[in-house]
Amino acid sequence: MVSVMSPVVWVLTIAGLLAIVAFDLIVIARRKHSVTIKDATRWVLFYVGLAALFAVGLFVFSPGASGGEFVAGYITEYSLSVDNLFVFVIIMARFAVPAPAQDKVLYIGIVVSMLLRAVFILAGAAAISAASWVFYLFGAFLVYTAIRLALEGDDETDFQENAVLRGLRRILPLTHGYDGSRLVTRVDGRRMLTPLVIVIAAIGMANVIFALDSIPAIFGLTQDAYIVLTANAFALMGLRQLYFLIGGLLERVIYLNVGLSVILAFIGVKLIIEALHGSHIDDIGAIHLPHIGIATSLGFIAGTLLVTTVVSLIKSGYDRRRVETD
Repeated sequence: MVSVMSPVVWVLTIAGLLAIVAFDLIVIARRKHSVTIKDATRWVLFYVGLAALFAVGLFVFSPGASGGEFVAGYITEYSLSVDNLFVFVIIMARFAVPAPAQDKVLYIGIVVSMLLRAVFILAGAAAISAASWVFYLFGAFLVYTAIRLALEGDDETDFQENAVLRGLRRILPLTHGYDGSRLVTRVDGRRMLTPLVIVIAAIGMANVIFALDSIPAIFGLTQDAYIVLTANAFALMGLRQLYFLIGGLLERVIYLNVGLSVILAFIGVKLIIEALHGSHIDDIGAIHLPHIGIATSLGFIAGTLLVTTVVSLIKSGYDRRRVETD
């Protein structure tokens, strides 16, 4: 099943999302200062509130489990996207991006990644509709990713430019330094691009790479392309402001990778079980394969994130006090 929503609903939803993106651009253009904690808090609450209103609309007007699927998908995508923030922090530091330009860079990079993710989502929905064995592939990939993420721990490696970014540096007319938040400037009468273009490309590619994990994960919660697309869109739209709000707090959530690996492993196993049910396999030996509903999935995801955050803050607080007393 690709989507239960009518074409009219699709058109209205896409128009609404584009309007929000355009409104966000107007706000950035009018802002004359760096993003403050107060600004970031207000906008995070705004985007979370929009997602909540959208969920209420699905619960009221949409048939079936669409509302619950959106909530579970949104929480999953948002929590997995938090891991992106580590990479964003590294990229901003690696390229020494001026503070006033960071908001604009993140905005453009995330909008580009939203468009690329939409292509991946539609392709994934088409693949699932065409062949049920794709569930096995997605499930195995998520379990593998969960194991890899758990083994990596909380050690974040330094950002390294890939071949695409190095190629852009060779072919684009780039200046050596920044010109505020400008993407284009003039040097000796010649129009040139600033390094912000490379930073935007780096952030967009990082988001797409993370989508290789998050999109199969949300397909483990729903196969409705409409829910997958909107959950991704709302999660990404609120990600930029979250960067400014909790950038420093990320260092204290030391068990984030562990929590995310547990969630990915859970959804991967859920996908494999659903694939087995689709193949009319309800038992493996004496083990009965349960049906994992959306309420169970939502409760597990929310509980895992809560435990991960609380334990991380307790541990980091203990370590900080021990350092202060030494």
